[in-house]
This record gives sequence, C-alpha cells and structure tokens, in this order.
Amino acid sequence: MTESAKVDLSAASAAIAEMAAQGPQGEVSNLADVYTNQRPRLNPEAIGASLLDRMPVPTGWRILILPYRGKDKTAGGIFIPEEIQEKNKVSTQVGYVLKVGPLAYKDTSKFPDGPWCQEKQWVMFARYAGSRFQIDGGEVRILNDDEILATILNPEDIHHF
Repeated sequence: MTESAKVDLSAASAAIAEMAAQGPQGEVSNLADVYTNQRPRLNPEAIGASLLDRMPVPTGWRILILPYRGKDKTAGGIFIPEEIQEKNKVSTQVGYVLKVGPLAYKDTSKFPDGPWCQEKQWVMFARYAGSRFQIDGGEVRILNDDEILATILNPEDIHHF
C-alpha cells in the first residue's frame, strides 16, 4: 500500500463522538469512521442507512462482510506497528454481516436447517476467504454463503494469529 493510499484511523473515535453529537444515532458517512479505539473496535450502530445504501449489494448467494479490525495498541499501551496491523487485517477471520444476497441460504438441500447467519451478526470465516476490496475508506469482503464457519457474540473473544 502506498503512503498516499493509507487511511489514518487514529481520530476515528473522536469523529464518531462528534458525529454522534450532531447526527441521529451517531451515524457516520465514511466506512473508516465506524472503527473506534475503544472496545469493541468496530461500532456497528454507527453504520448509517446512507452508508449501507452506498455499499455494493451482493448478488446471488453472496454475503457482504465488514472485517473486524484489531487493536492498534496492546493492553500495556505499546503501539502495534502498521506492518503487523496490515498483515492482521488481511488475515482476519471475523466480520460483521452488512448485507445478504437474495439467494443466500435458499438452497434447502445445502442448508436444510436454514440460514447460518443473518444481517447484523458477527461471523467467523476462513482466513483468506472471499473477495476483498476497498470502499469509502475501509475494506469489505464478499463471501459465498457456505464460507461462513460460525456465528459469534463478540469479535474480541477470537484470538487472531
């Protein structure tokens, strides 16, 4: 990633706080602003309707996922180098379901017990699964419906290696 293409998210929490004071429900207009420096790192409530409307609509059996971005410093206050953060971002295994395609989980022979996940749920997926692309200051992935491995309650519970 070139120096000019890097996104500085250090002020994301301040931006979210400012937008929360200004707009309804603290909605943000930029994908990079939904990440905070607090727990949990991603604030799903900050993803406003207008931001979701601008996201790609997955076709067929695909699912749009916002990958979880880990912390930028340790519990002891040591900052994690950007190179390590980039490596962890590429190999993340946890994400938040933004949108589900119209045919996702409709194949009853493949999914006899119904959908494995739904919108607004945290999920786990294979380390390098899906297609990644940058949009609106952040990365999103599109996965096939059968690439979801599990649903989880809190992304902080999953240790990334």
